[in-house]
Amino acid sequence: MTPSKRPSMRAHMLRASVGLLGALLIATSAMASPKVLKKVPPEFPAAATKKNIKTGSVKAKMNIGPDGKVIDVQILEAEPPRIFDRAVTDALMEWRFEGNGEKQSHEVKLVFSSED
Repeated sequence: MTPSKRPSMRAHMLRASVGLLGALLIATSAMASPKVLKKVPPEFPAAATKKNIKTGSVKAKMNIGPDGKVIDVQILEAEPPRIFDRAVTDALMEWRFEGNGEKQSHEVKLVFSSED
């Protein structure tokens, strides 16, 4: 390679740092989920029964405080929309996790099925 065609030292360092960043992102996403200490199942909503809806699912994200208490719940996906959201939010706000002194987040998918 001619000197003008050779990658600069800066280009090598940039590639190395991008590779390191990629490894850190992968390692972060592979972290273990927070340990659940208390689960509260959601109630099957009366509104669903009135509308003759027998099944559904909700994917939600919980933000967890340093002490392990759920700070808030975000509904990410719901089928059917808005039918089970309140029941899921109310139940997940009662969940407790092992606190690790840092804020955490955790995603769950809850599936509803009526027995009648």
